[in-house]
Amino acid sequence: MSWQGGPQYYQDPNQQYYGGGQPQGGYYPPQGGGYGYPPQGYPPQGQGYPQPGGYPQPGGYPQPGGYPQDGYPSAPQPGFIQPPPAGGNYGGYEDPEGQPKNFSFDDQSIRKGFIRKVYMILMGQLLVTFGFVALFVFHKPTQHFVQRNPALFWVALAVLLVTMIAMACCEGVRRKTPMNFIFLTLFTLAESFLLGVSASRYESQEVLMAVGITAAVCLALTLFAMQTKYDFTMCGGVLLVAMVVFLIFGIVAIFVPGKIMTLVYASCGALLFSIYLVYDTQLMMGGEHKYSISPEEYIFAALNLYLDIVNIFMYILTIIGAARD
Repeated sequence: MSWQGGPQYYQDPNQQYYGGGQPQGGYYPPQGGGYGYPPQGYPPQGQGYPQPGGYPQPGGYPQPGGYPQDGYPSAPQPGFIQPPPAGGNYGGYEDPEGQPKNFSFDDQSIRKGFIRKVYMILMGQLLVTFGFVALFVFHKPTQHFVQRNPALFWVALAVLLVTMIAMACCEGVRRKTPMNFIFLTLFTLAESFLLGVSASRYESQEVLMAVGITAAVCLALTLFAMQTKYDFTMCGGVLLVAMVVFLIFGIVAIFVPGKIMTLVYASCGALLFSIYLVYDTQLMMGGEHKYSISPEEYIFAALNLYLDIVNIFMYILTIIGAARD
């Protein structure tokens, strides 16, 4: 059937024709919209089929995924951002509620940045320390100056103990910048001075040999800690017991001097701190290991590795010196 008096004809899904006149022998849509049409009237030509909720803008009805809700296909709009799937990745910045995502230490980027920062700090400490060692070993006036001023040794020892205890026991000291770097710098200078004074008692060839052996041992242990499947982070209690026994053995060695006692004590110390180096390296790496250090503890991680390397050097130097005497 058709409408009379209408210049245009539109066909609905039920094959009924409507125009501007009155229907003949049929029915017509109610006023104010009907059959899915809005109150404002029929759509102009070229703007698509009417949709629930209003007419689409030219170019298609923008819906997630490029389709309207009722299933009618339409072209996706330029610049329309597709929402991520449920439970998907939001780029690492926001969760589905719009809150900032809390990064964990398991994230690869955070772990790499943390390790890189720790090793940069450690390299700076080692450069300063072995610079002091070279100065005390190869520059005789410096050795004579320290020998004439023994009070410097005790001042450096006091600074060493205070800064080390503060960084180990006070979380705010080792986490708050720039306080953590100030304490770490004072500790490194004090330790470097004491290590230089101790190394000046040995020959330059012995010191160079100890430096080379220490570098090779530390590199091998670091690579081992990164590649091995054994989790040394679970050995913290065993290492603590071994350290207590080692300290008692050191006190006994003071009252029982001798070349053999020195060699045994130094060998045990080098072995113990070698295991500590593997333990602290795996704590820094995190990942699949049971225990790990927080990314905010980069000062504490660098301090642990530095002390391990310095102790390995001192005990290797002691072994070399006792073997040559």
